[in-house]
Amino acid sequence: MRFSIATVSISGTLDQKIDAISQAGFDGIEIFENDLIAYSGSTTELAQKLAEKHLNIEAYQPFRDFEGMPEPQRSRAFDRAERKFDLMDKIGADLLMVCSNVSPQSLGGMGRAANDLHELGERASRRGMRIAYEALGWGKHINDYRDSWEIIRQVDHPSVGLCLDTFHIFSRNTEIRTLLKIPGDKIFLVQVADAPKLSMDPLSWSRHHRCFPGQGELNLENFMKNLADTGYDSVLSLEIFNDQFRSSDTFRHAQDAKRSLIFLSRGLEKPVFRKLNPIPPAEQPQEIEFIEFAINQEERPPFLDFLKRSGFIHAATHKVKDVELWEQGAIRIVINLNKKSFAQKYHSEHGLSVCAYGLGCKNPDAAVKRADALGYKILYADPEHDTHGMSAILGPTGTMLYLVETEASPSHWEREFIFHTTENDQILENIDHIATTMPIDEVLEAKLLYSALFKMVASQAVTVADPLGNINSQVMEVDGKKLAMTLNSTLASRSSVAKIQSRYRGSGVNHIAFATSDIFSVAKKLKALNANVMDVTGNYYDDLTARFRLSCHEISELKSYHILYDEDEYGSFYQLFTKLFQGRFCFEFVQRTGYRGYGMANAHIRLTMQARELDSIGPP
Repeated sequence: MRFSIATVSISGTLDQKIDAISQAGFDGIEIFENDLIAYSGSTTELAQKLAEKHLNIEAYQPFRDFEGMPEPQRSRAFDRAERKFDLMDKIGADLLMVCSNVSPQSLGGMGRAANDLHELGERASRRGMRIAYEALGWGKHINDYRDSWEIIRQVDHPSVGLCLDTFHIFSRNTEIRTLLKIPGDKIFLVQVADAPKLSMDPLSWSRHHRCFPGQGELNLENFMKNLADTGYDSVLSLEIFNDQFRSSDTFRHAQDAKRSLIFLSRGLEKPVFRKLNPIPPAEQPQEIEFIEFAINQEERPPFLDFLKRSGFIHAATHKVKDVELWEQGAIRIVINLNKKSFAQKYHSEHGLSVCAYGLGCKNPDAAVKRADALGYKILYADPEHDTHGMSAILGPTGTMLYLVETEASPSHWEREFIFHTTENDQILENIDHIATTMPIDEVLEAKLLYSALFKMVASQAVTVADPLGNINSQVMEVDGKKLAMTLNSTLASRSSVAKIQSRYRGSGVNHIAFATSDIFSVAKKLKALNANVMDVTGNYYDDLTARFRLSCHEISELKSYHILYDEDEYGSFYQLFTKLFQGRFCFEFVQRTGYRGYGMANAHIRLTMQARELDSIGPP
C-alpha cells in the first residue's frame, strides 16, 4: 500500500508542499488543480522535481461538472478533459479524479452518466490514463458512493474505476456494508479524512473542518476493515480541507499527516491490512508520575511560596543536580533549575512553565518503539549527565513526555534523590487532570499524539464562554479517567485563554487539578496557609440555590470557602481554585462522588474571574 496526500491538505507554495511531503516520507502526491495553476515553474520542472523527490503523482484533481451535461456543455466538458490529459501527460500523471456533477444544468440518470464516463474512459485509455469517479456528498444527482459504484458497474471499462472518500460517506451517514460488494481492483483511489461530528451542511463541513485520522470522530476503523475485505491494496491518500492547516507550519503538518496514515493502517487496536506489519500495540499510561516546572532563580522564592501555601512540602533534593522534589499525597512536582538542562532551554523560550510530564507505563520500551514507528521524536537519556535512564517523547507543545516504568525497583526517585522528610498528610491524593492552553492547530496535533500513541479517548468538544470570546475545550482521557488532559484553544485574541497563551509565548498549562476526598478539609488548610484562592461572585451561589437541591447551610459553606459545585447523573463535583500565579496558571482542588465530567458548567465563572485577575495584572 502506498501513502499519498493531496496538496490542498497543507499550507505553502507547491514547491514547499512537495519538499514537506517528501521529507515526511510519503510515496505519492495528489496534485490539486489550483496548486498547479499557481506554480511558478514549467510542467517539465515540476515533473523533474517530483522525480528527484521520489514522489509519484497518484492523481490529478479535481475534474468538476462533467457527467450528465446537455449540449453544448457536454462537448465542452470533453474538450476540457482533453486539455487536462495533455497537462497530465506533461507532469507524468495517469489518474484523473472526476467528482460528481454539482451544476444546476446537469441532467439526471445513471445511464446518461455511465455513457459519458465510458466515453471519457475510452479517451483516457488511448492516452494510457485512467479515471476515478467520486460521489460528492453535495452532488446534484450522485451523492452516494453506492450510486457512483452502480454507474462504474454499468460503465464496465478497465480505465474507469471508483474513488472513495471517507468524508463524503460519513457526512451523509451512509452505510458501508455495500463496500464489501465492490471488487478491490475497481477502486482506483481511496481518500481518507476524519472530522468532528457537526450539525451543518456537508459542503461547509467539508471545506473547513476535515482533519487527519485520529483527530476527529468518524468511525474510520470500521471503514478500513471493510476496505481491506474488498482486497484493495493500492493508494491510501489524505484529502484534508482545514482552515488551520492551510495557515500553519507546512513541514510539521506533513509529518502529522504521515503518522496519521501509519496509525490508521498499522496502529489500530486490530490492524486490518494484514499485508502491513503492525506497529507495537498502544499502552495507556496509568498515571501522571510527576510534573516538571522550568523556573529561574528569581522566580524560585515566589513559586516555592505558592507551593507551600497550596500544601506541598519539599520532600527531596537531587544528589547532583539543582533539582527539587515537592510532594503532597501521591502528587510529585519537580522544580528544575539545572543549567544547560532541557528545562532551562524551555524556560528561555516560554518563561516559568510546565516543561515535562512523567507518564507511568508498564512497558516504556514498547511505547518508545510505537512512538518511533509513528514518527515521533524520541529523546533518550544522556549517559554523561542523566542517571534516570528514562526516554521521552517530544510532545506537540514542545514539552517532554517521560515514559516512567511504574514497576522499576529501585525507583528513579530512590536512585537519584536524597529525601529530607516523610511528613505528608495525604490530604491530596493524585492528579485529576491538567488543562493546557494552546493554538487551535496544536490541539489537533495533541489529539493525534494522545490517541495514536497512548490510545486515549476524546470527550465531546464543548464551547465555553469567556467575557471576551469563546473557548473551545476537549478532554483526552484514558480508561477510568486515571489520566486526563484538557485541551483549550480560542480565536478570541482578548480572551483570558489568549492572554495566558501570550504570556507563555505559545502553549502552556492553564490549571492543574488535584483530587481529594475531602474538599472542605483542603479549603480549611488553604485558609490556614493564607493561600490566595479565586474569588467567586455572590450571584453564583444564588444561582446554585435555584439549580440544585442544596440546603442553606450547604450553600453558605460553599460560599465561605469559594467552592464551586456541579452535578451530573452519576454524582456531585466540588472545585476550588487558587488565583493565577503570575498570570499563567493556577491549581485546582476537586472532589468527585461519582461525577464523570470536568466541571464545564463552572468554566465560565472561572474564566470570568481569571479575566479580572489578568486585567489587574496588566500585560506581560
